[in-house]
Amino acid sequence: MSLELTTSSKIANYLLQIKAIKLETEKPFQWSSGIYSPIYCDNRIVLSFPKIRKLICDCFVEIIKKKYSDTELVAGVATGGIGMGMLIAEKLDLPFVYVRPQAKKHGRKNQIEGLIKKNIKAIVIEDLISTGKSSLNAVDALKKQKVNVIGLISLFSYELEDAKKNISKSGLNYCSLSNFSDLIKIALSTNYINTKQKEEIFKWRLNPQKWKEAN
Repeated sequence: MSLELTTSSKIANYLLQIKAIKLETEKPFQWSSGIYSPIYCDNRIVLSFPKIRKLICDCFVEIIKKKYSDTELVAGVATGGIGMGMLIAEKLDLPFVYVRPQAKKHGRKNQIEGLIKKNIKAIVIEDLISTGKSSLNAVDALKKQKVNVIGLISLFSYELEDAKKNISKSGLNYCSLSNFSDLIKIALSTNYINTKQKEEIFKWRLNPQKWKEAN
């Protein structure tokens, strides 16, 4: 490949290779929210590939050491952020918890699983950011328990405007290892998609809710 790859591009390339991300404009995927999308992302597949898993874990750890060196707790967003979050916590020798979308309706009725302490500084790990709502829901759950959330890091971001607005409004410090822009560059350079498909995918990103209606 002649394209010089950034870390983000390398990760995007790996995600395409192992089919953690699929691109399909003719037969779009339906998200749980009801939105139809030409992109489907399941980054949990990364856990089945040791070399790629290690590379991605190391990238998370590097960012945490550089930007969030005072991290005392790693919190994974269920379910996608659990596996990678545990690996990161192990690498940093830090405690780990995970956050459910909502509290269980039985047993101890926990939303957060694991031991937390008031004012502990936590970094939140997410596999994927679409609108950002599920991630911010996890952040809010931690804050309600007096956890000091110092940042959010995702493996991949669709770079949707809704997510930018939601995260910006929250005031949370956020970054992503890889993103939509680098994914499309890699997909085009490797002939995974053609120019027409690229244009269609960009149309989707401009208005995901209305994209299928326009096709």
